Amino acid sequence: MTKLFATTALVATLALPAYAAQPAEGETLSDNQSLSFWILDAFKSLDPQLTSSRTDSDMIRQLFEGLMNEDATGAMIPGVAESYEMSDDGMTYTFKLRDSNWSNGDPVTANDFVYAWRRAVDPATASEYAWFMELMNIVSASEIVKGEAAPDTLGVTAVDDHTLEVKLTKPTPYFLKTLSHATTYPTPQKVIEAEGDAWTQPGKMVSNGAYKLESHDLGVEGVAVRNENYWNNDETIIDTVRFVTVNDQNIGLTRYLAGEIDWMNTLPAGRFPQLLEEYPDEAVSAPWSCSYAYLFNLSDKGPEALKDLRVRQALAYGIDRDIIVDRVLQGGQRPAYYWTHWATEGYEAPEIEMSEWTQAERIEKAKALLEEAGYGPDNPLSLSIQYNTSEDHRKLAIAVQQFWKAIGVNATLNNYEWKVHIDRLNNQDFEVARYAWCADYNEASSFLDYFRTGGYNQGKWSNAEYDQLLADAATAENPNDLYKQAEAILIQDMALAPTYHYAMAQMIKPDIRGVPLENVMSSWYAKDMYRVAE
Repeated sequence: MTKLFATTALVATLALPAYAAQPAEGETLSDNQSLSFWILDAFKSLDPQLTSSRTDSDMIRQLFEGLMNEDATGAMIPGVAESYEMSDDGMTYTFKLRDSNWSNGDPVTANDFVYAWRRAVDPATASEYAWFMELMNIVSASEIVKGEAAPDTLGVTAVDDHTLEVKLTKPTPYFLKTLSHATTYPTPQKVIEAEGDAWTQPGKMVSNGAYKLESHDLGVEGVAVRNENYWNNDETIIDTVRFVTVNDQNIGLTRYLAGEIDWMNTLPAGRFPQLLEEYPDEAVSAPWSCSYAYLFNLSDKGPEALKDLRVRQALAYGIDRDIIVDRVLQGGQRPAYYWTHWATEGYEAPEIEMSEWTQAERIEKAKALLEEAGYGPDNPLSLSIQYNTSEDHRKLAIAVQQFWKAIGVNATLNNYEWKVHIDRLNNQDFEVARYAWCADYNEASSFLDYFRTGGYNQGKWSNAEYDQLLADAATAENPNDLYKQAEAILIQDMALAPTYHYAMAQMIKPDIRGVPLENVMSSWYAKDMYRVAE
């Protein structure tokens, strides 16, 4: 076994804890150490093994802690694990866990991770992220997810209370990057077995993160307060974290400007330039590892028209991405002609032919393709576009509706609340749907694996060559060329219509310190933040 630390940042962390809020010399802390964070949609689940939502994960990251955390730049640093060893063949990891406790005072042990990880892959749990454990290449994960093996055959073992051993099916260069993801967080077995689905309710939830759940009024507000049993509580400064649900971004901005919200990380489309001018100390835009697209339903339940590549190409060509980013969004976003976010570490984008054309050329080619496919004035193509409740999503859907009208496609708009939207996607009850993917770790495979056959892949596109490239990339010394080839196939077959790459145009109160703007994953921890006296 070779003893390793995750990164040089981790070595530094062990010598001088950098995983806590550290006021700069001369800064005076405010008496107010609360943080109110805006969210668009109500929490779907605060269970680490049941969540599939970015919003949920932001709260879960405050309540629970996994083996690893991320620092302000996105580098992996210690969480519950103080160090690890990797075998010479790269297929066995042994983690040494620090002394830490659950919020009820019980010790966090290696068995808590074993329980949580088995729970994630167990078909009885019905985790939407079971595939993520497969992606980690843990021994028997795929067989368990398929129902072909028992959960207790998963390649994770508690050697003792402070030692966790993980066995992989093959060397996985990105494995450590997966360990800050909510699905991998420990969960308290005895609490879940005693309370069942109700275990995530205030007063019943037991967590191991820097905060514990104090209250949750669904669709209104969730409140987390300092966990006095957290191992590094003495270094935590923010006392209370409020997640305030406001379904309308314009109302959310109004409440921010009124002082009711401290941090709004997704501004209404088109507002950023004005806000930057009026509030230069509060408005900021930073790359965020998410991509927005219109997903095509290629399953048996999807419309026959979308089975025709020419139709999918025409729809992708018809979207004017420059209008979307320059006139509608105006927050630092970039046009997307491929799926993986451009700022992903090590990513090399393929050459995408349509990105070199003018929009007039794209429209001309789109009309020709539709005509070849048998559509025209006498036989117009009709499709529905599904999106979840949000003024921005509505604006974009209307824009796409108009873009497609210009090439002879009649699109109707269907709006659903977030939970219904996702349920319909999961059941392939849609034709074209607004979708966005935020990376689960900072590598191209986190985007590309979505479209793997058997992956999350709600549109059910499938390509054997694509799958093989991703399989080969998992053990390649330099996988980036294989990712580039896979991305090219994805766009050649137009499994989706990429639309834009995210930037996080946001408003942050000027007395807040520690927001990780250099972390393209936008993973944040309130324990690393603080407020200064004005």
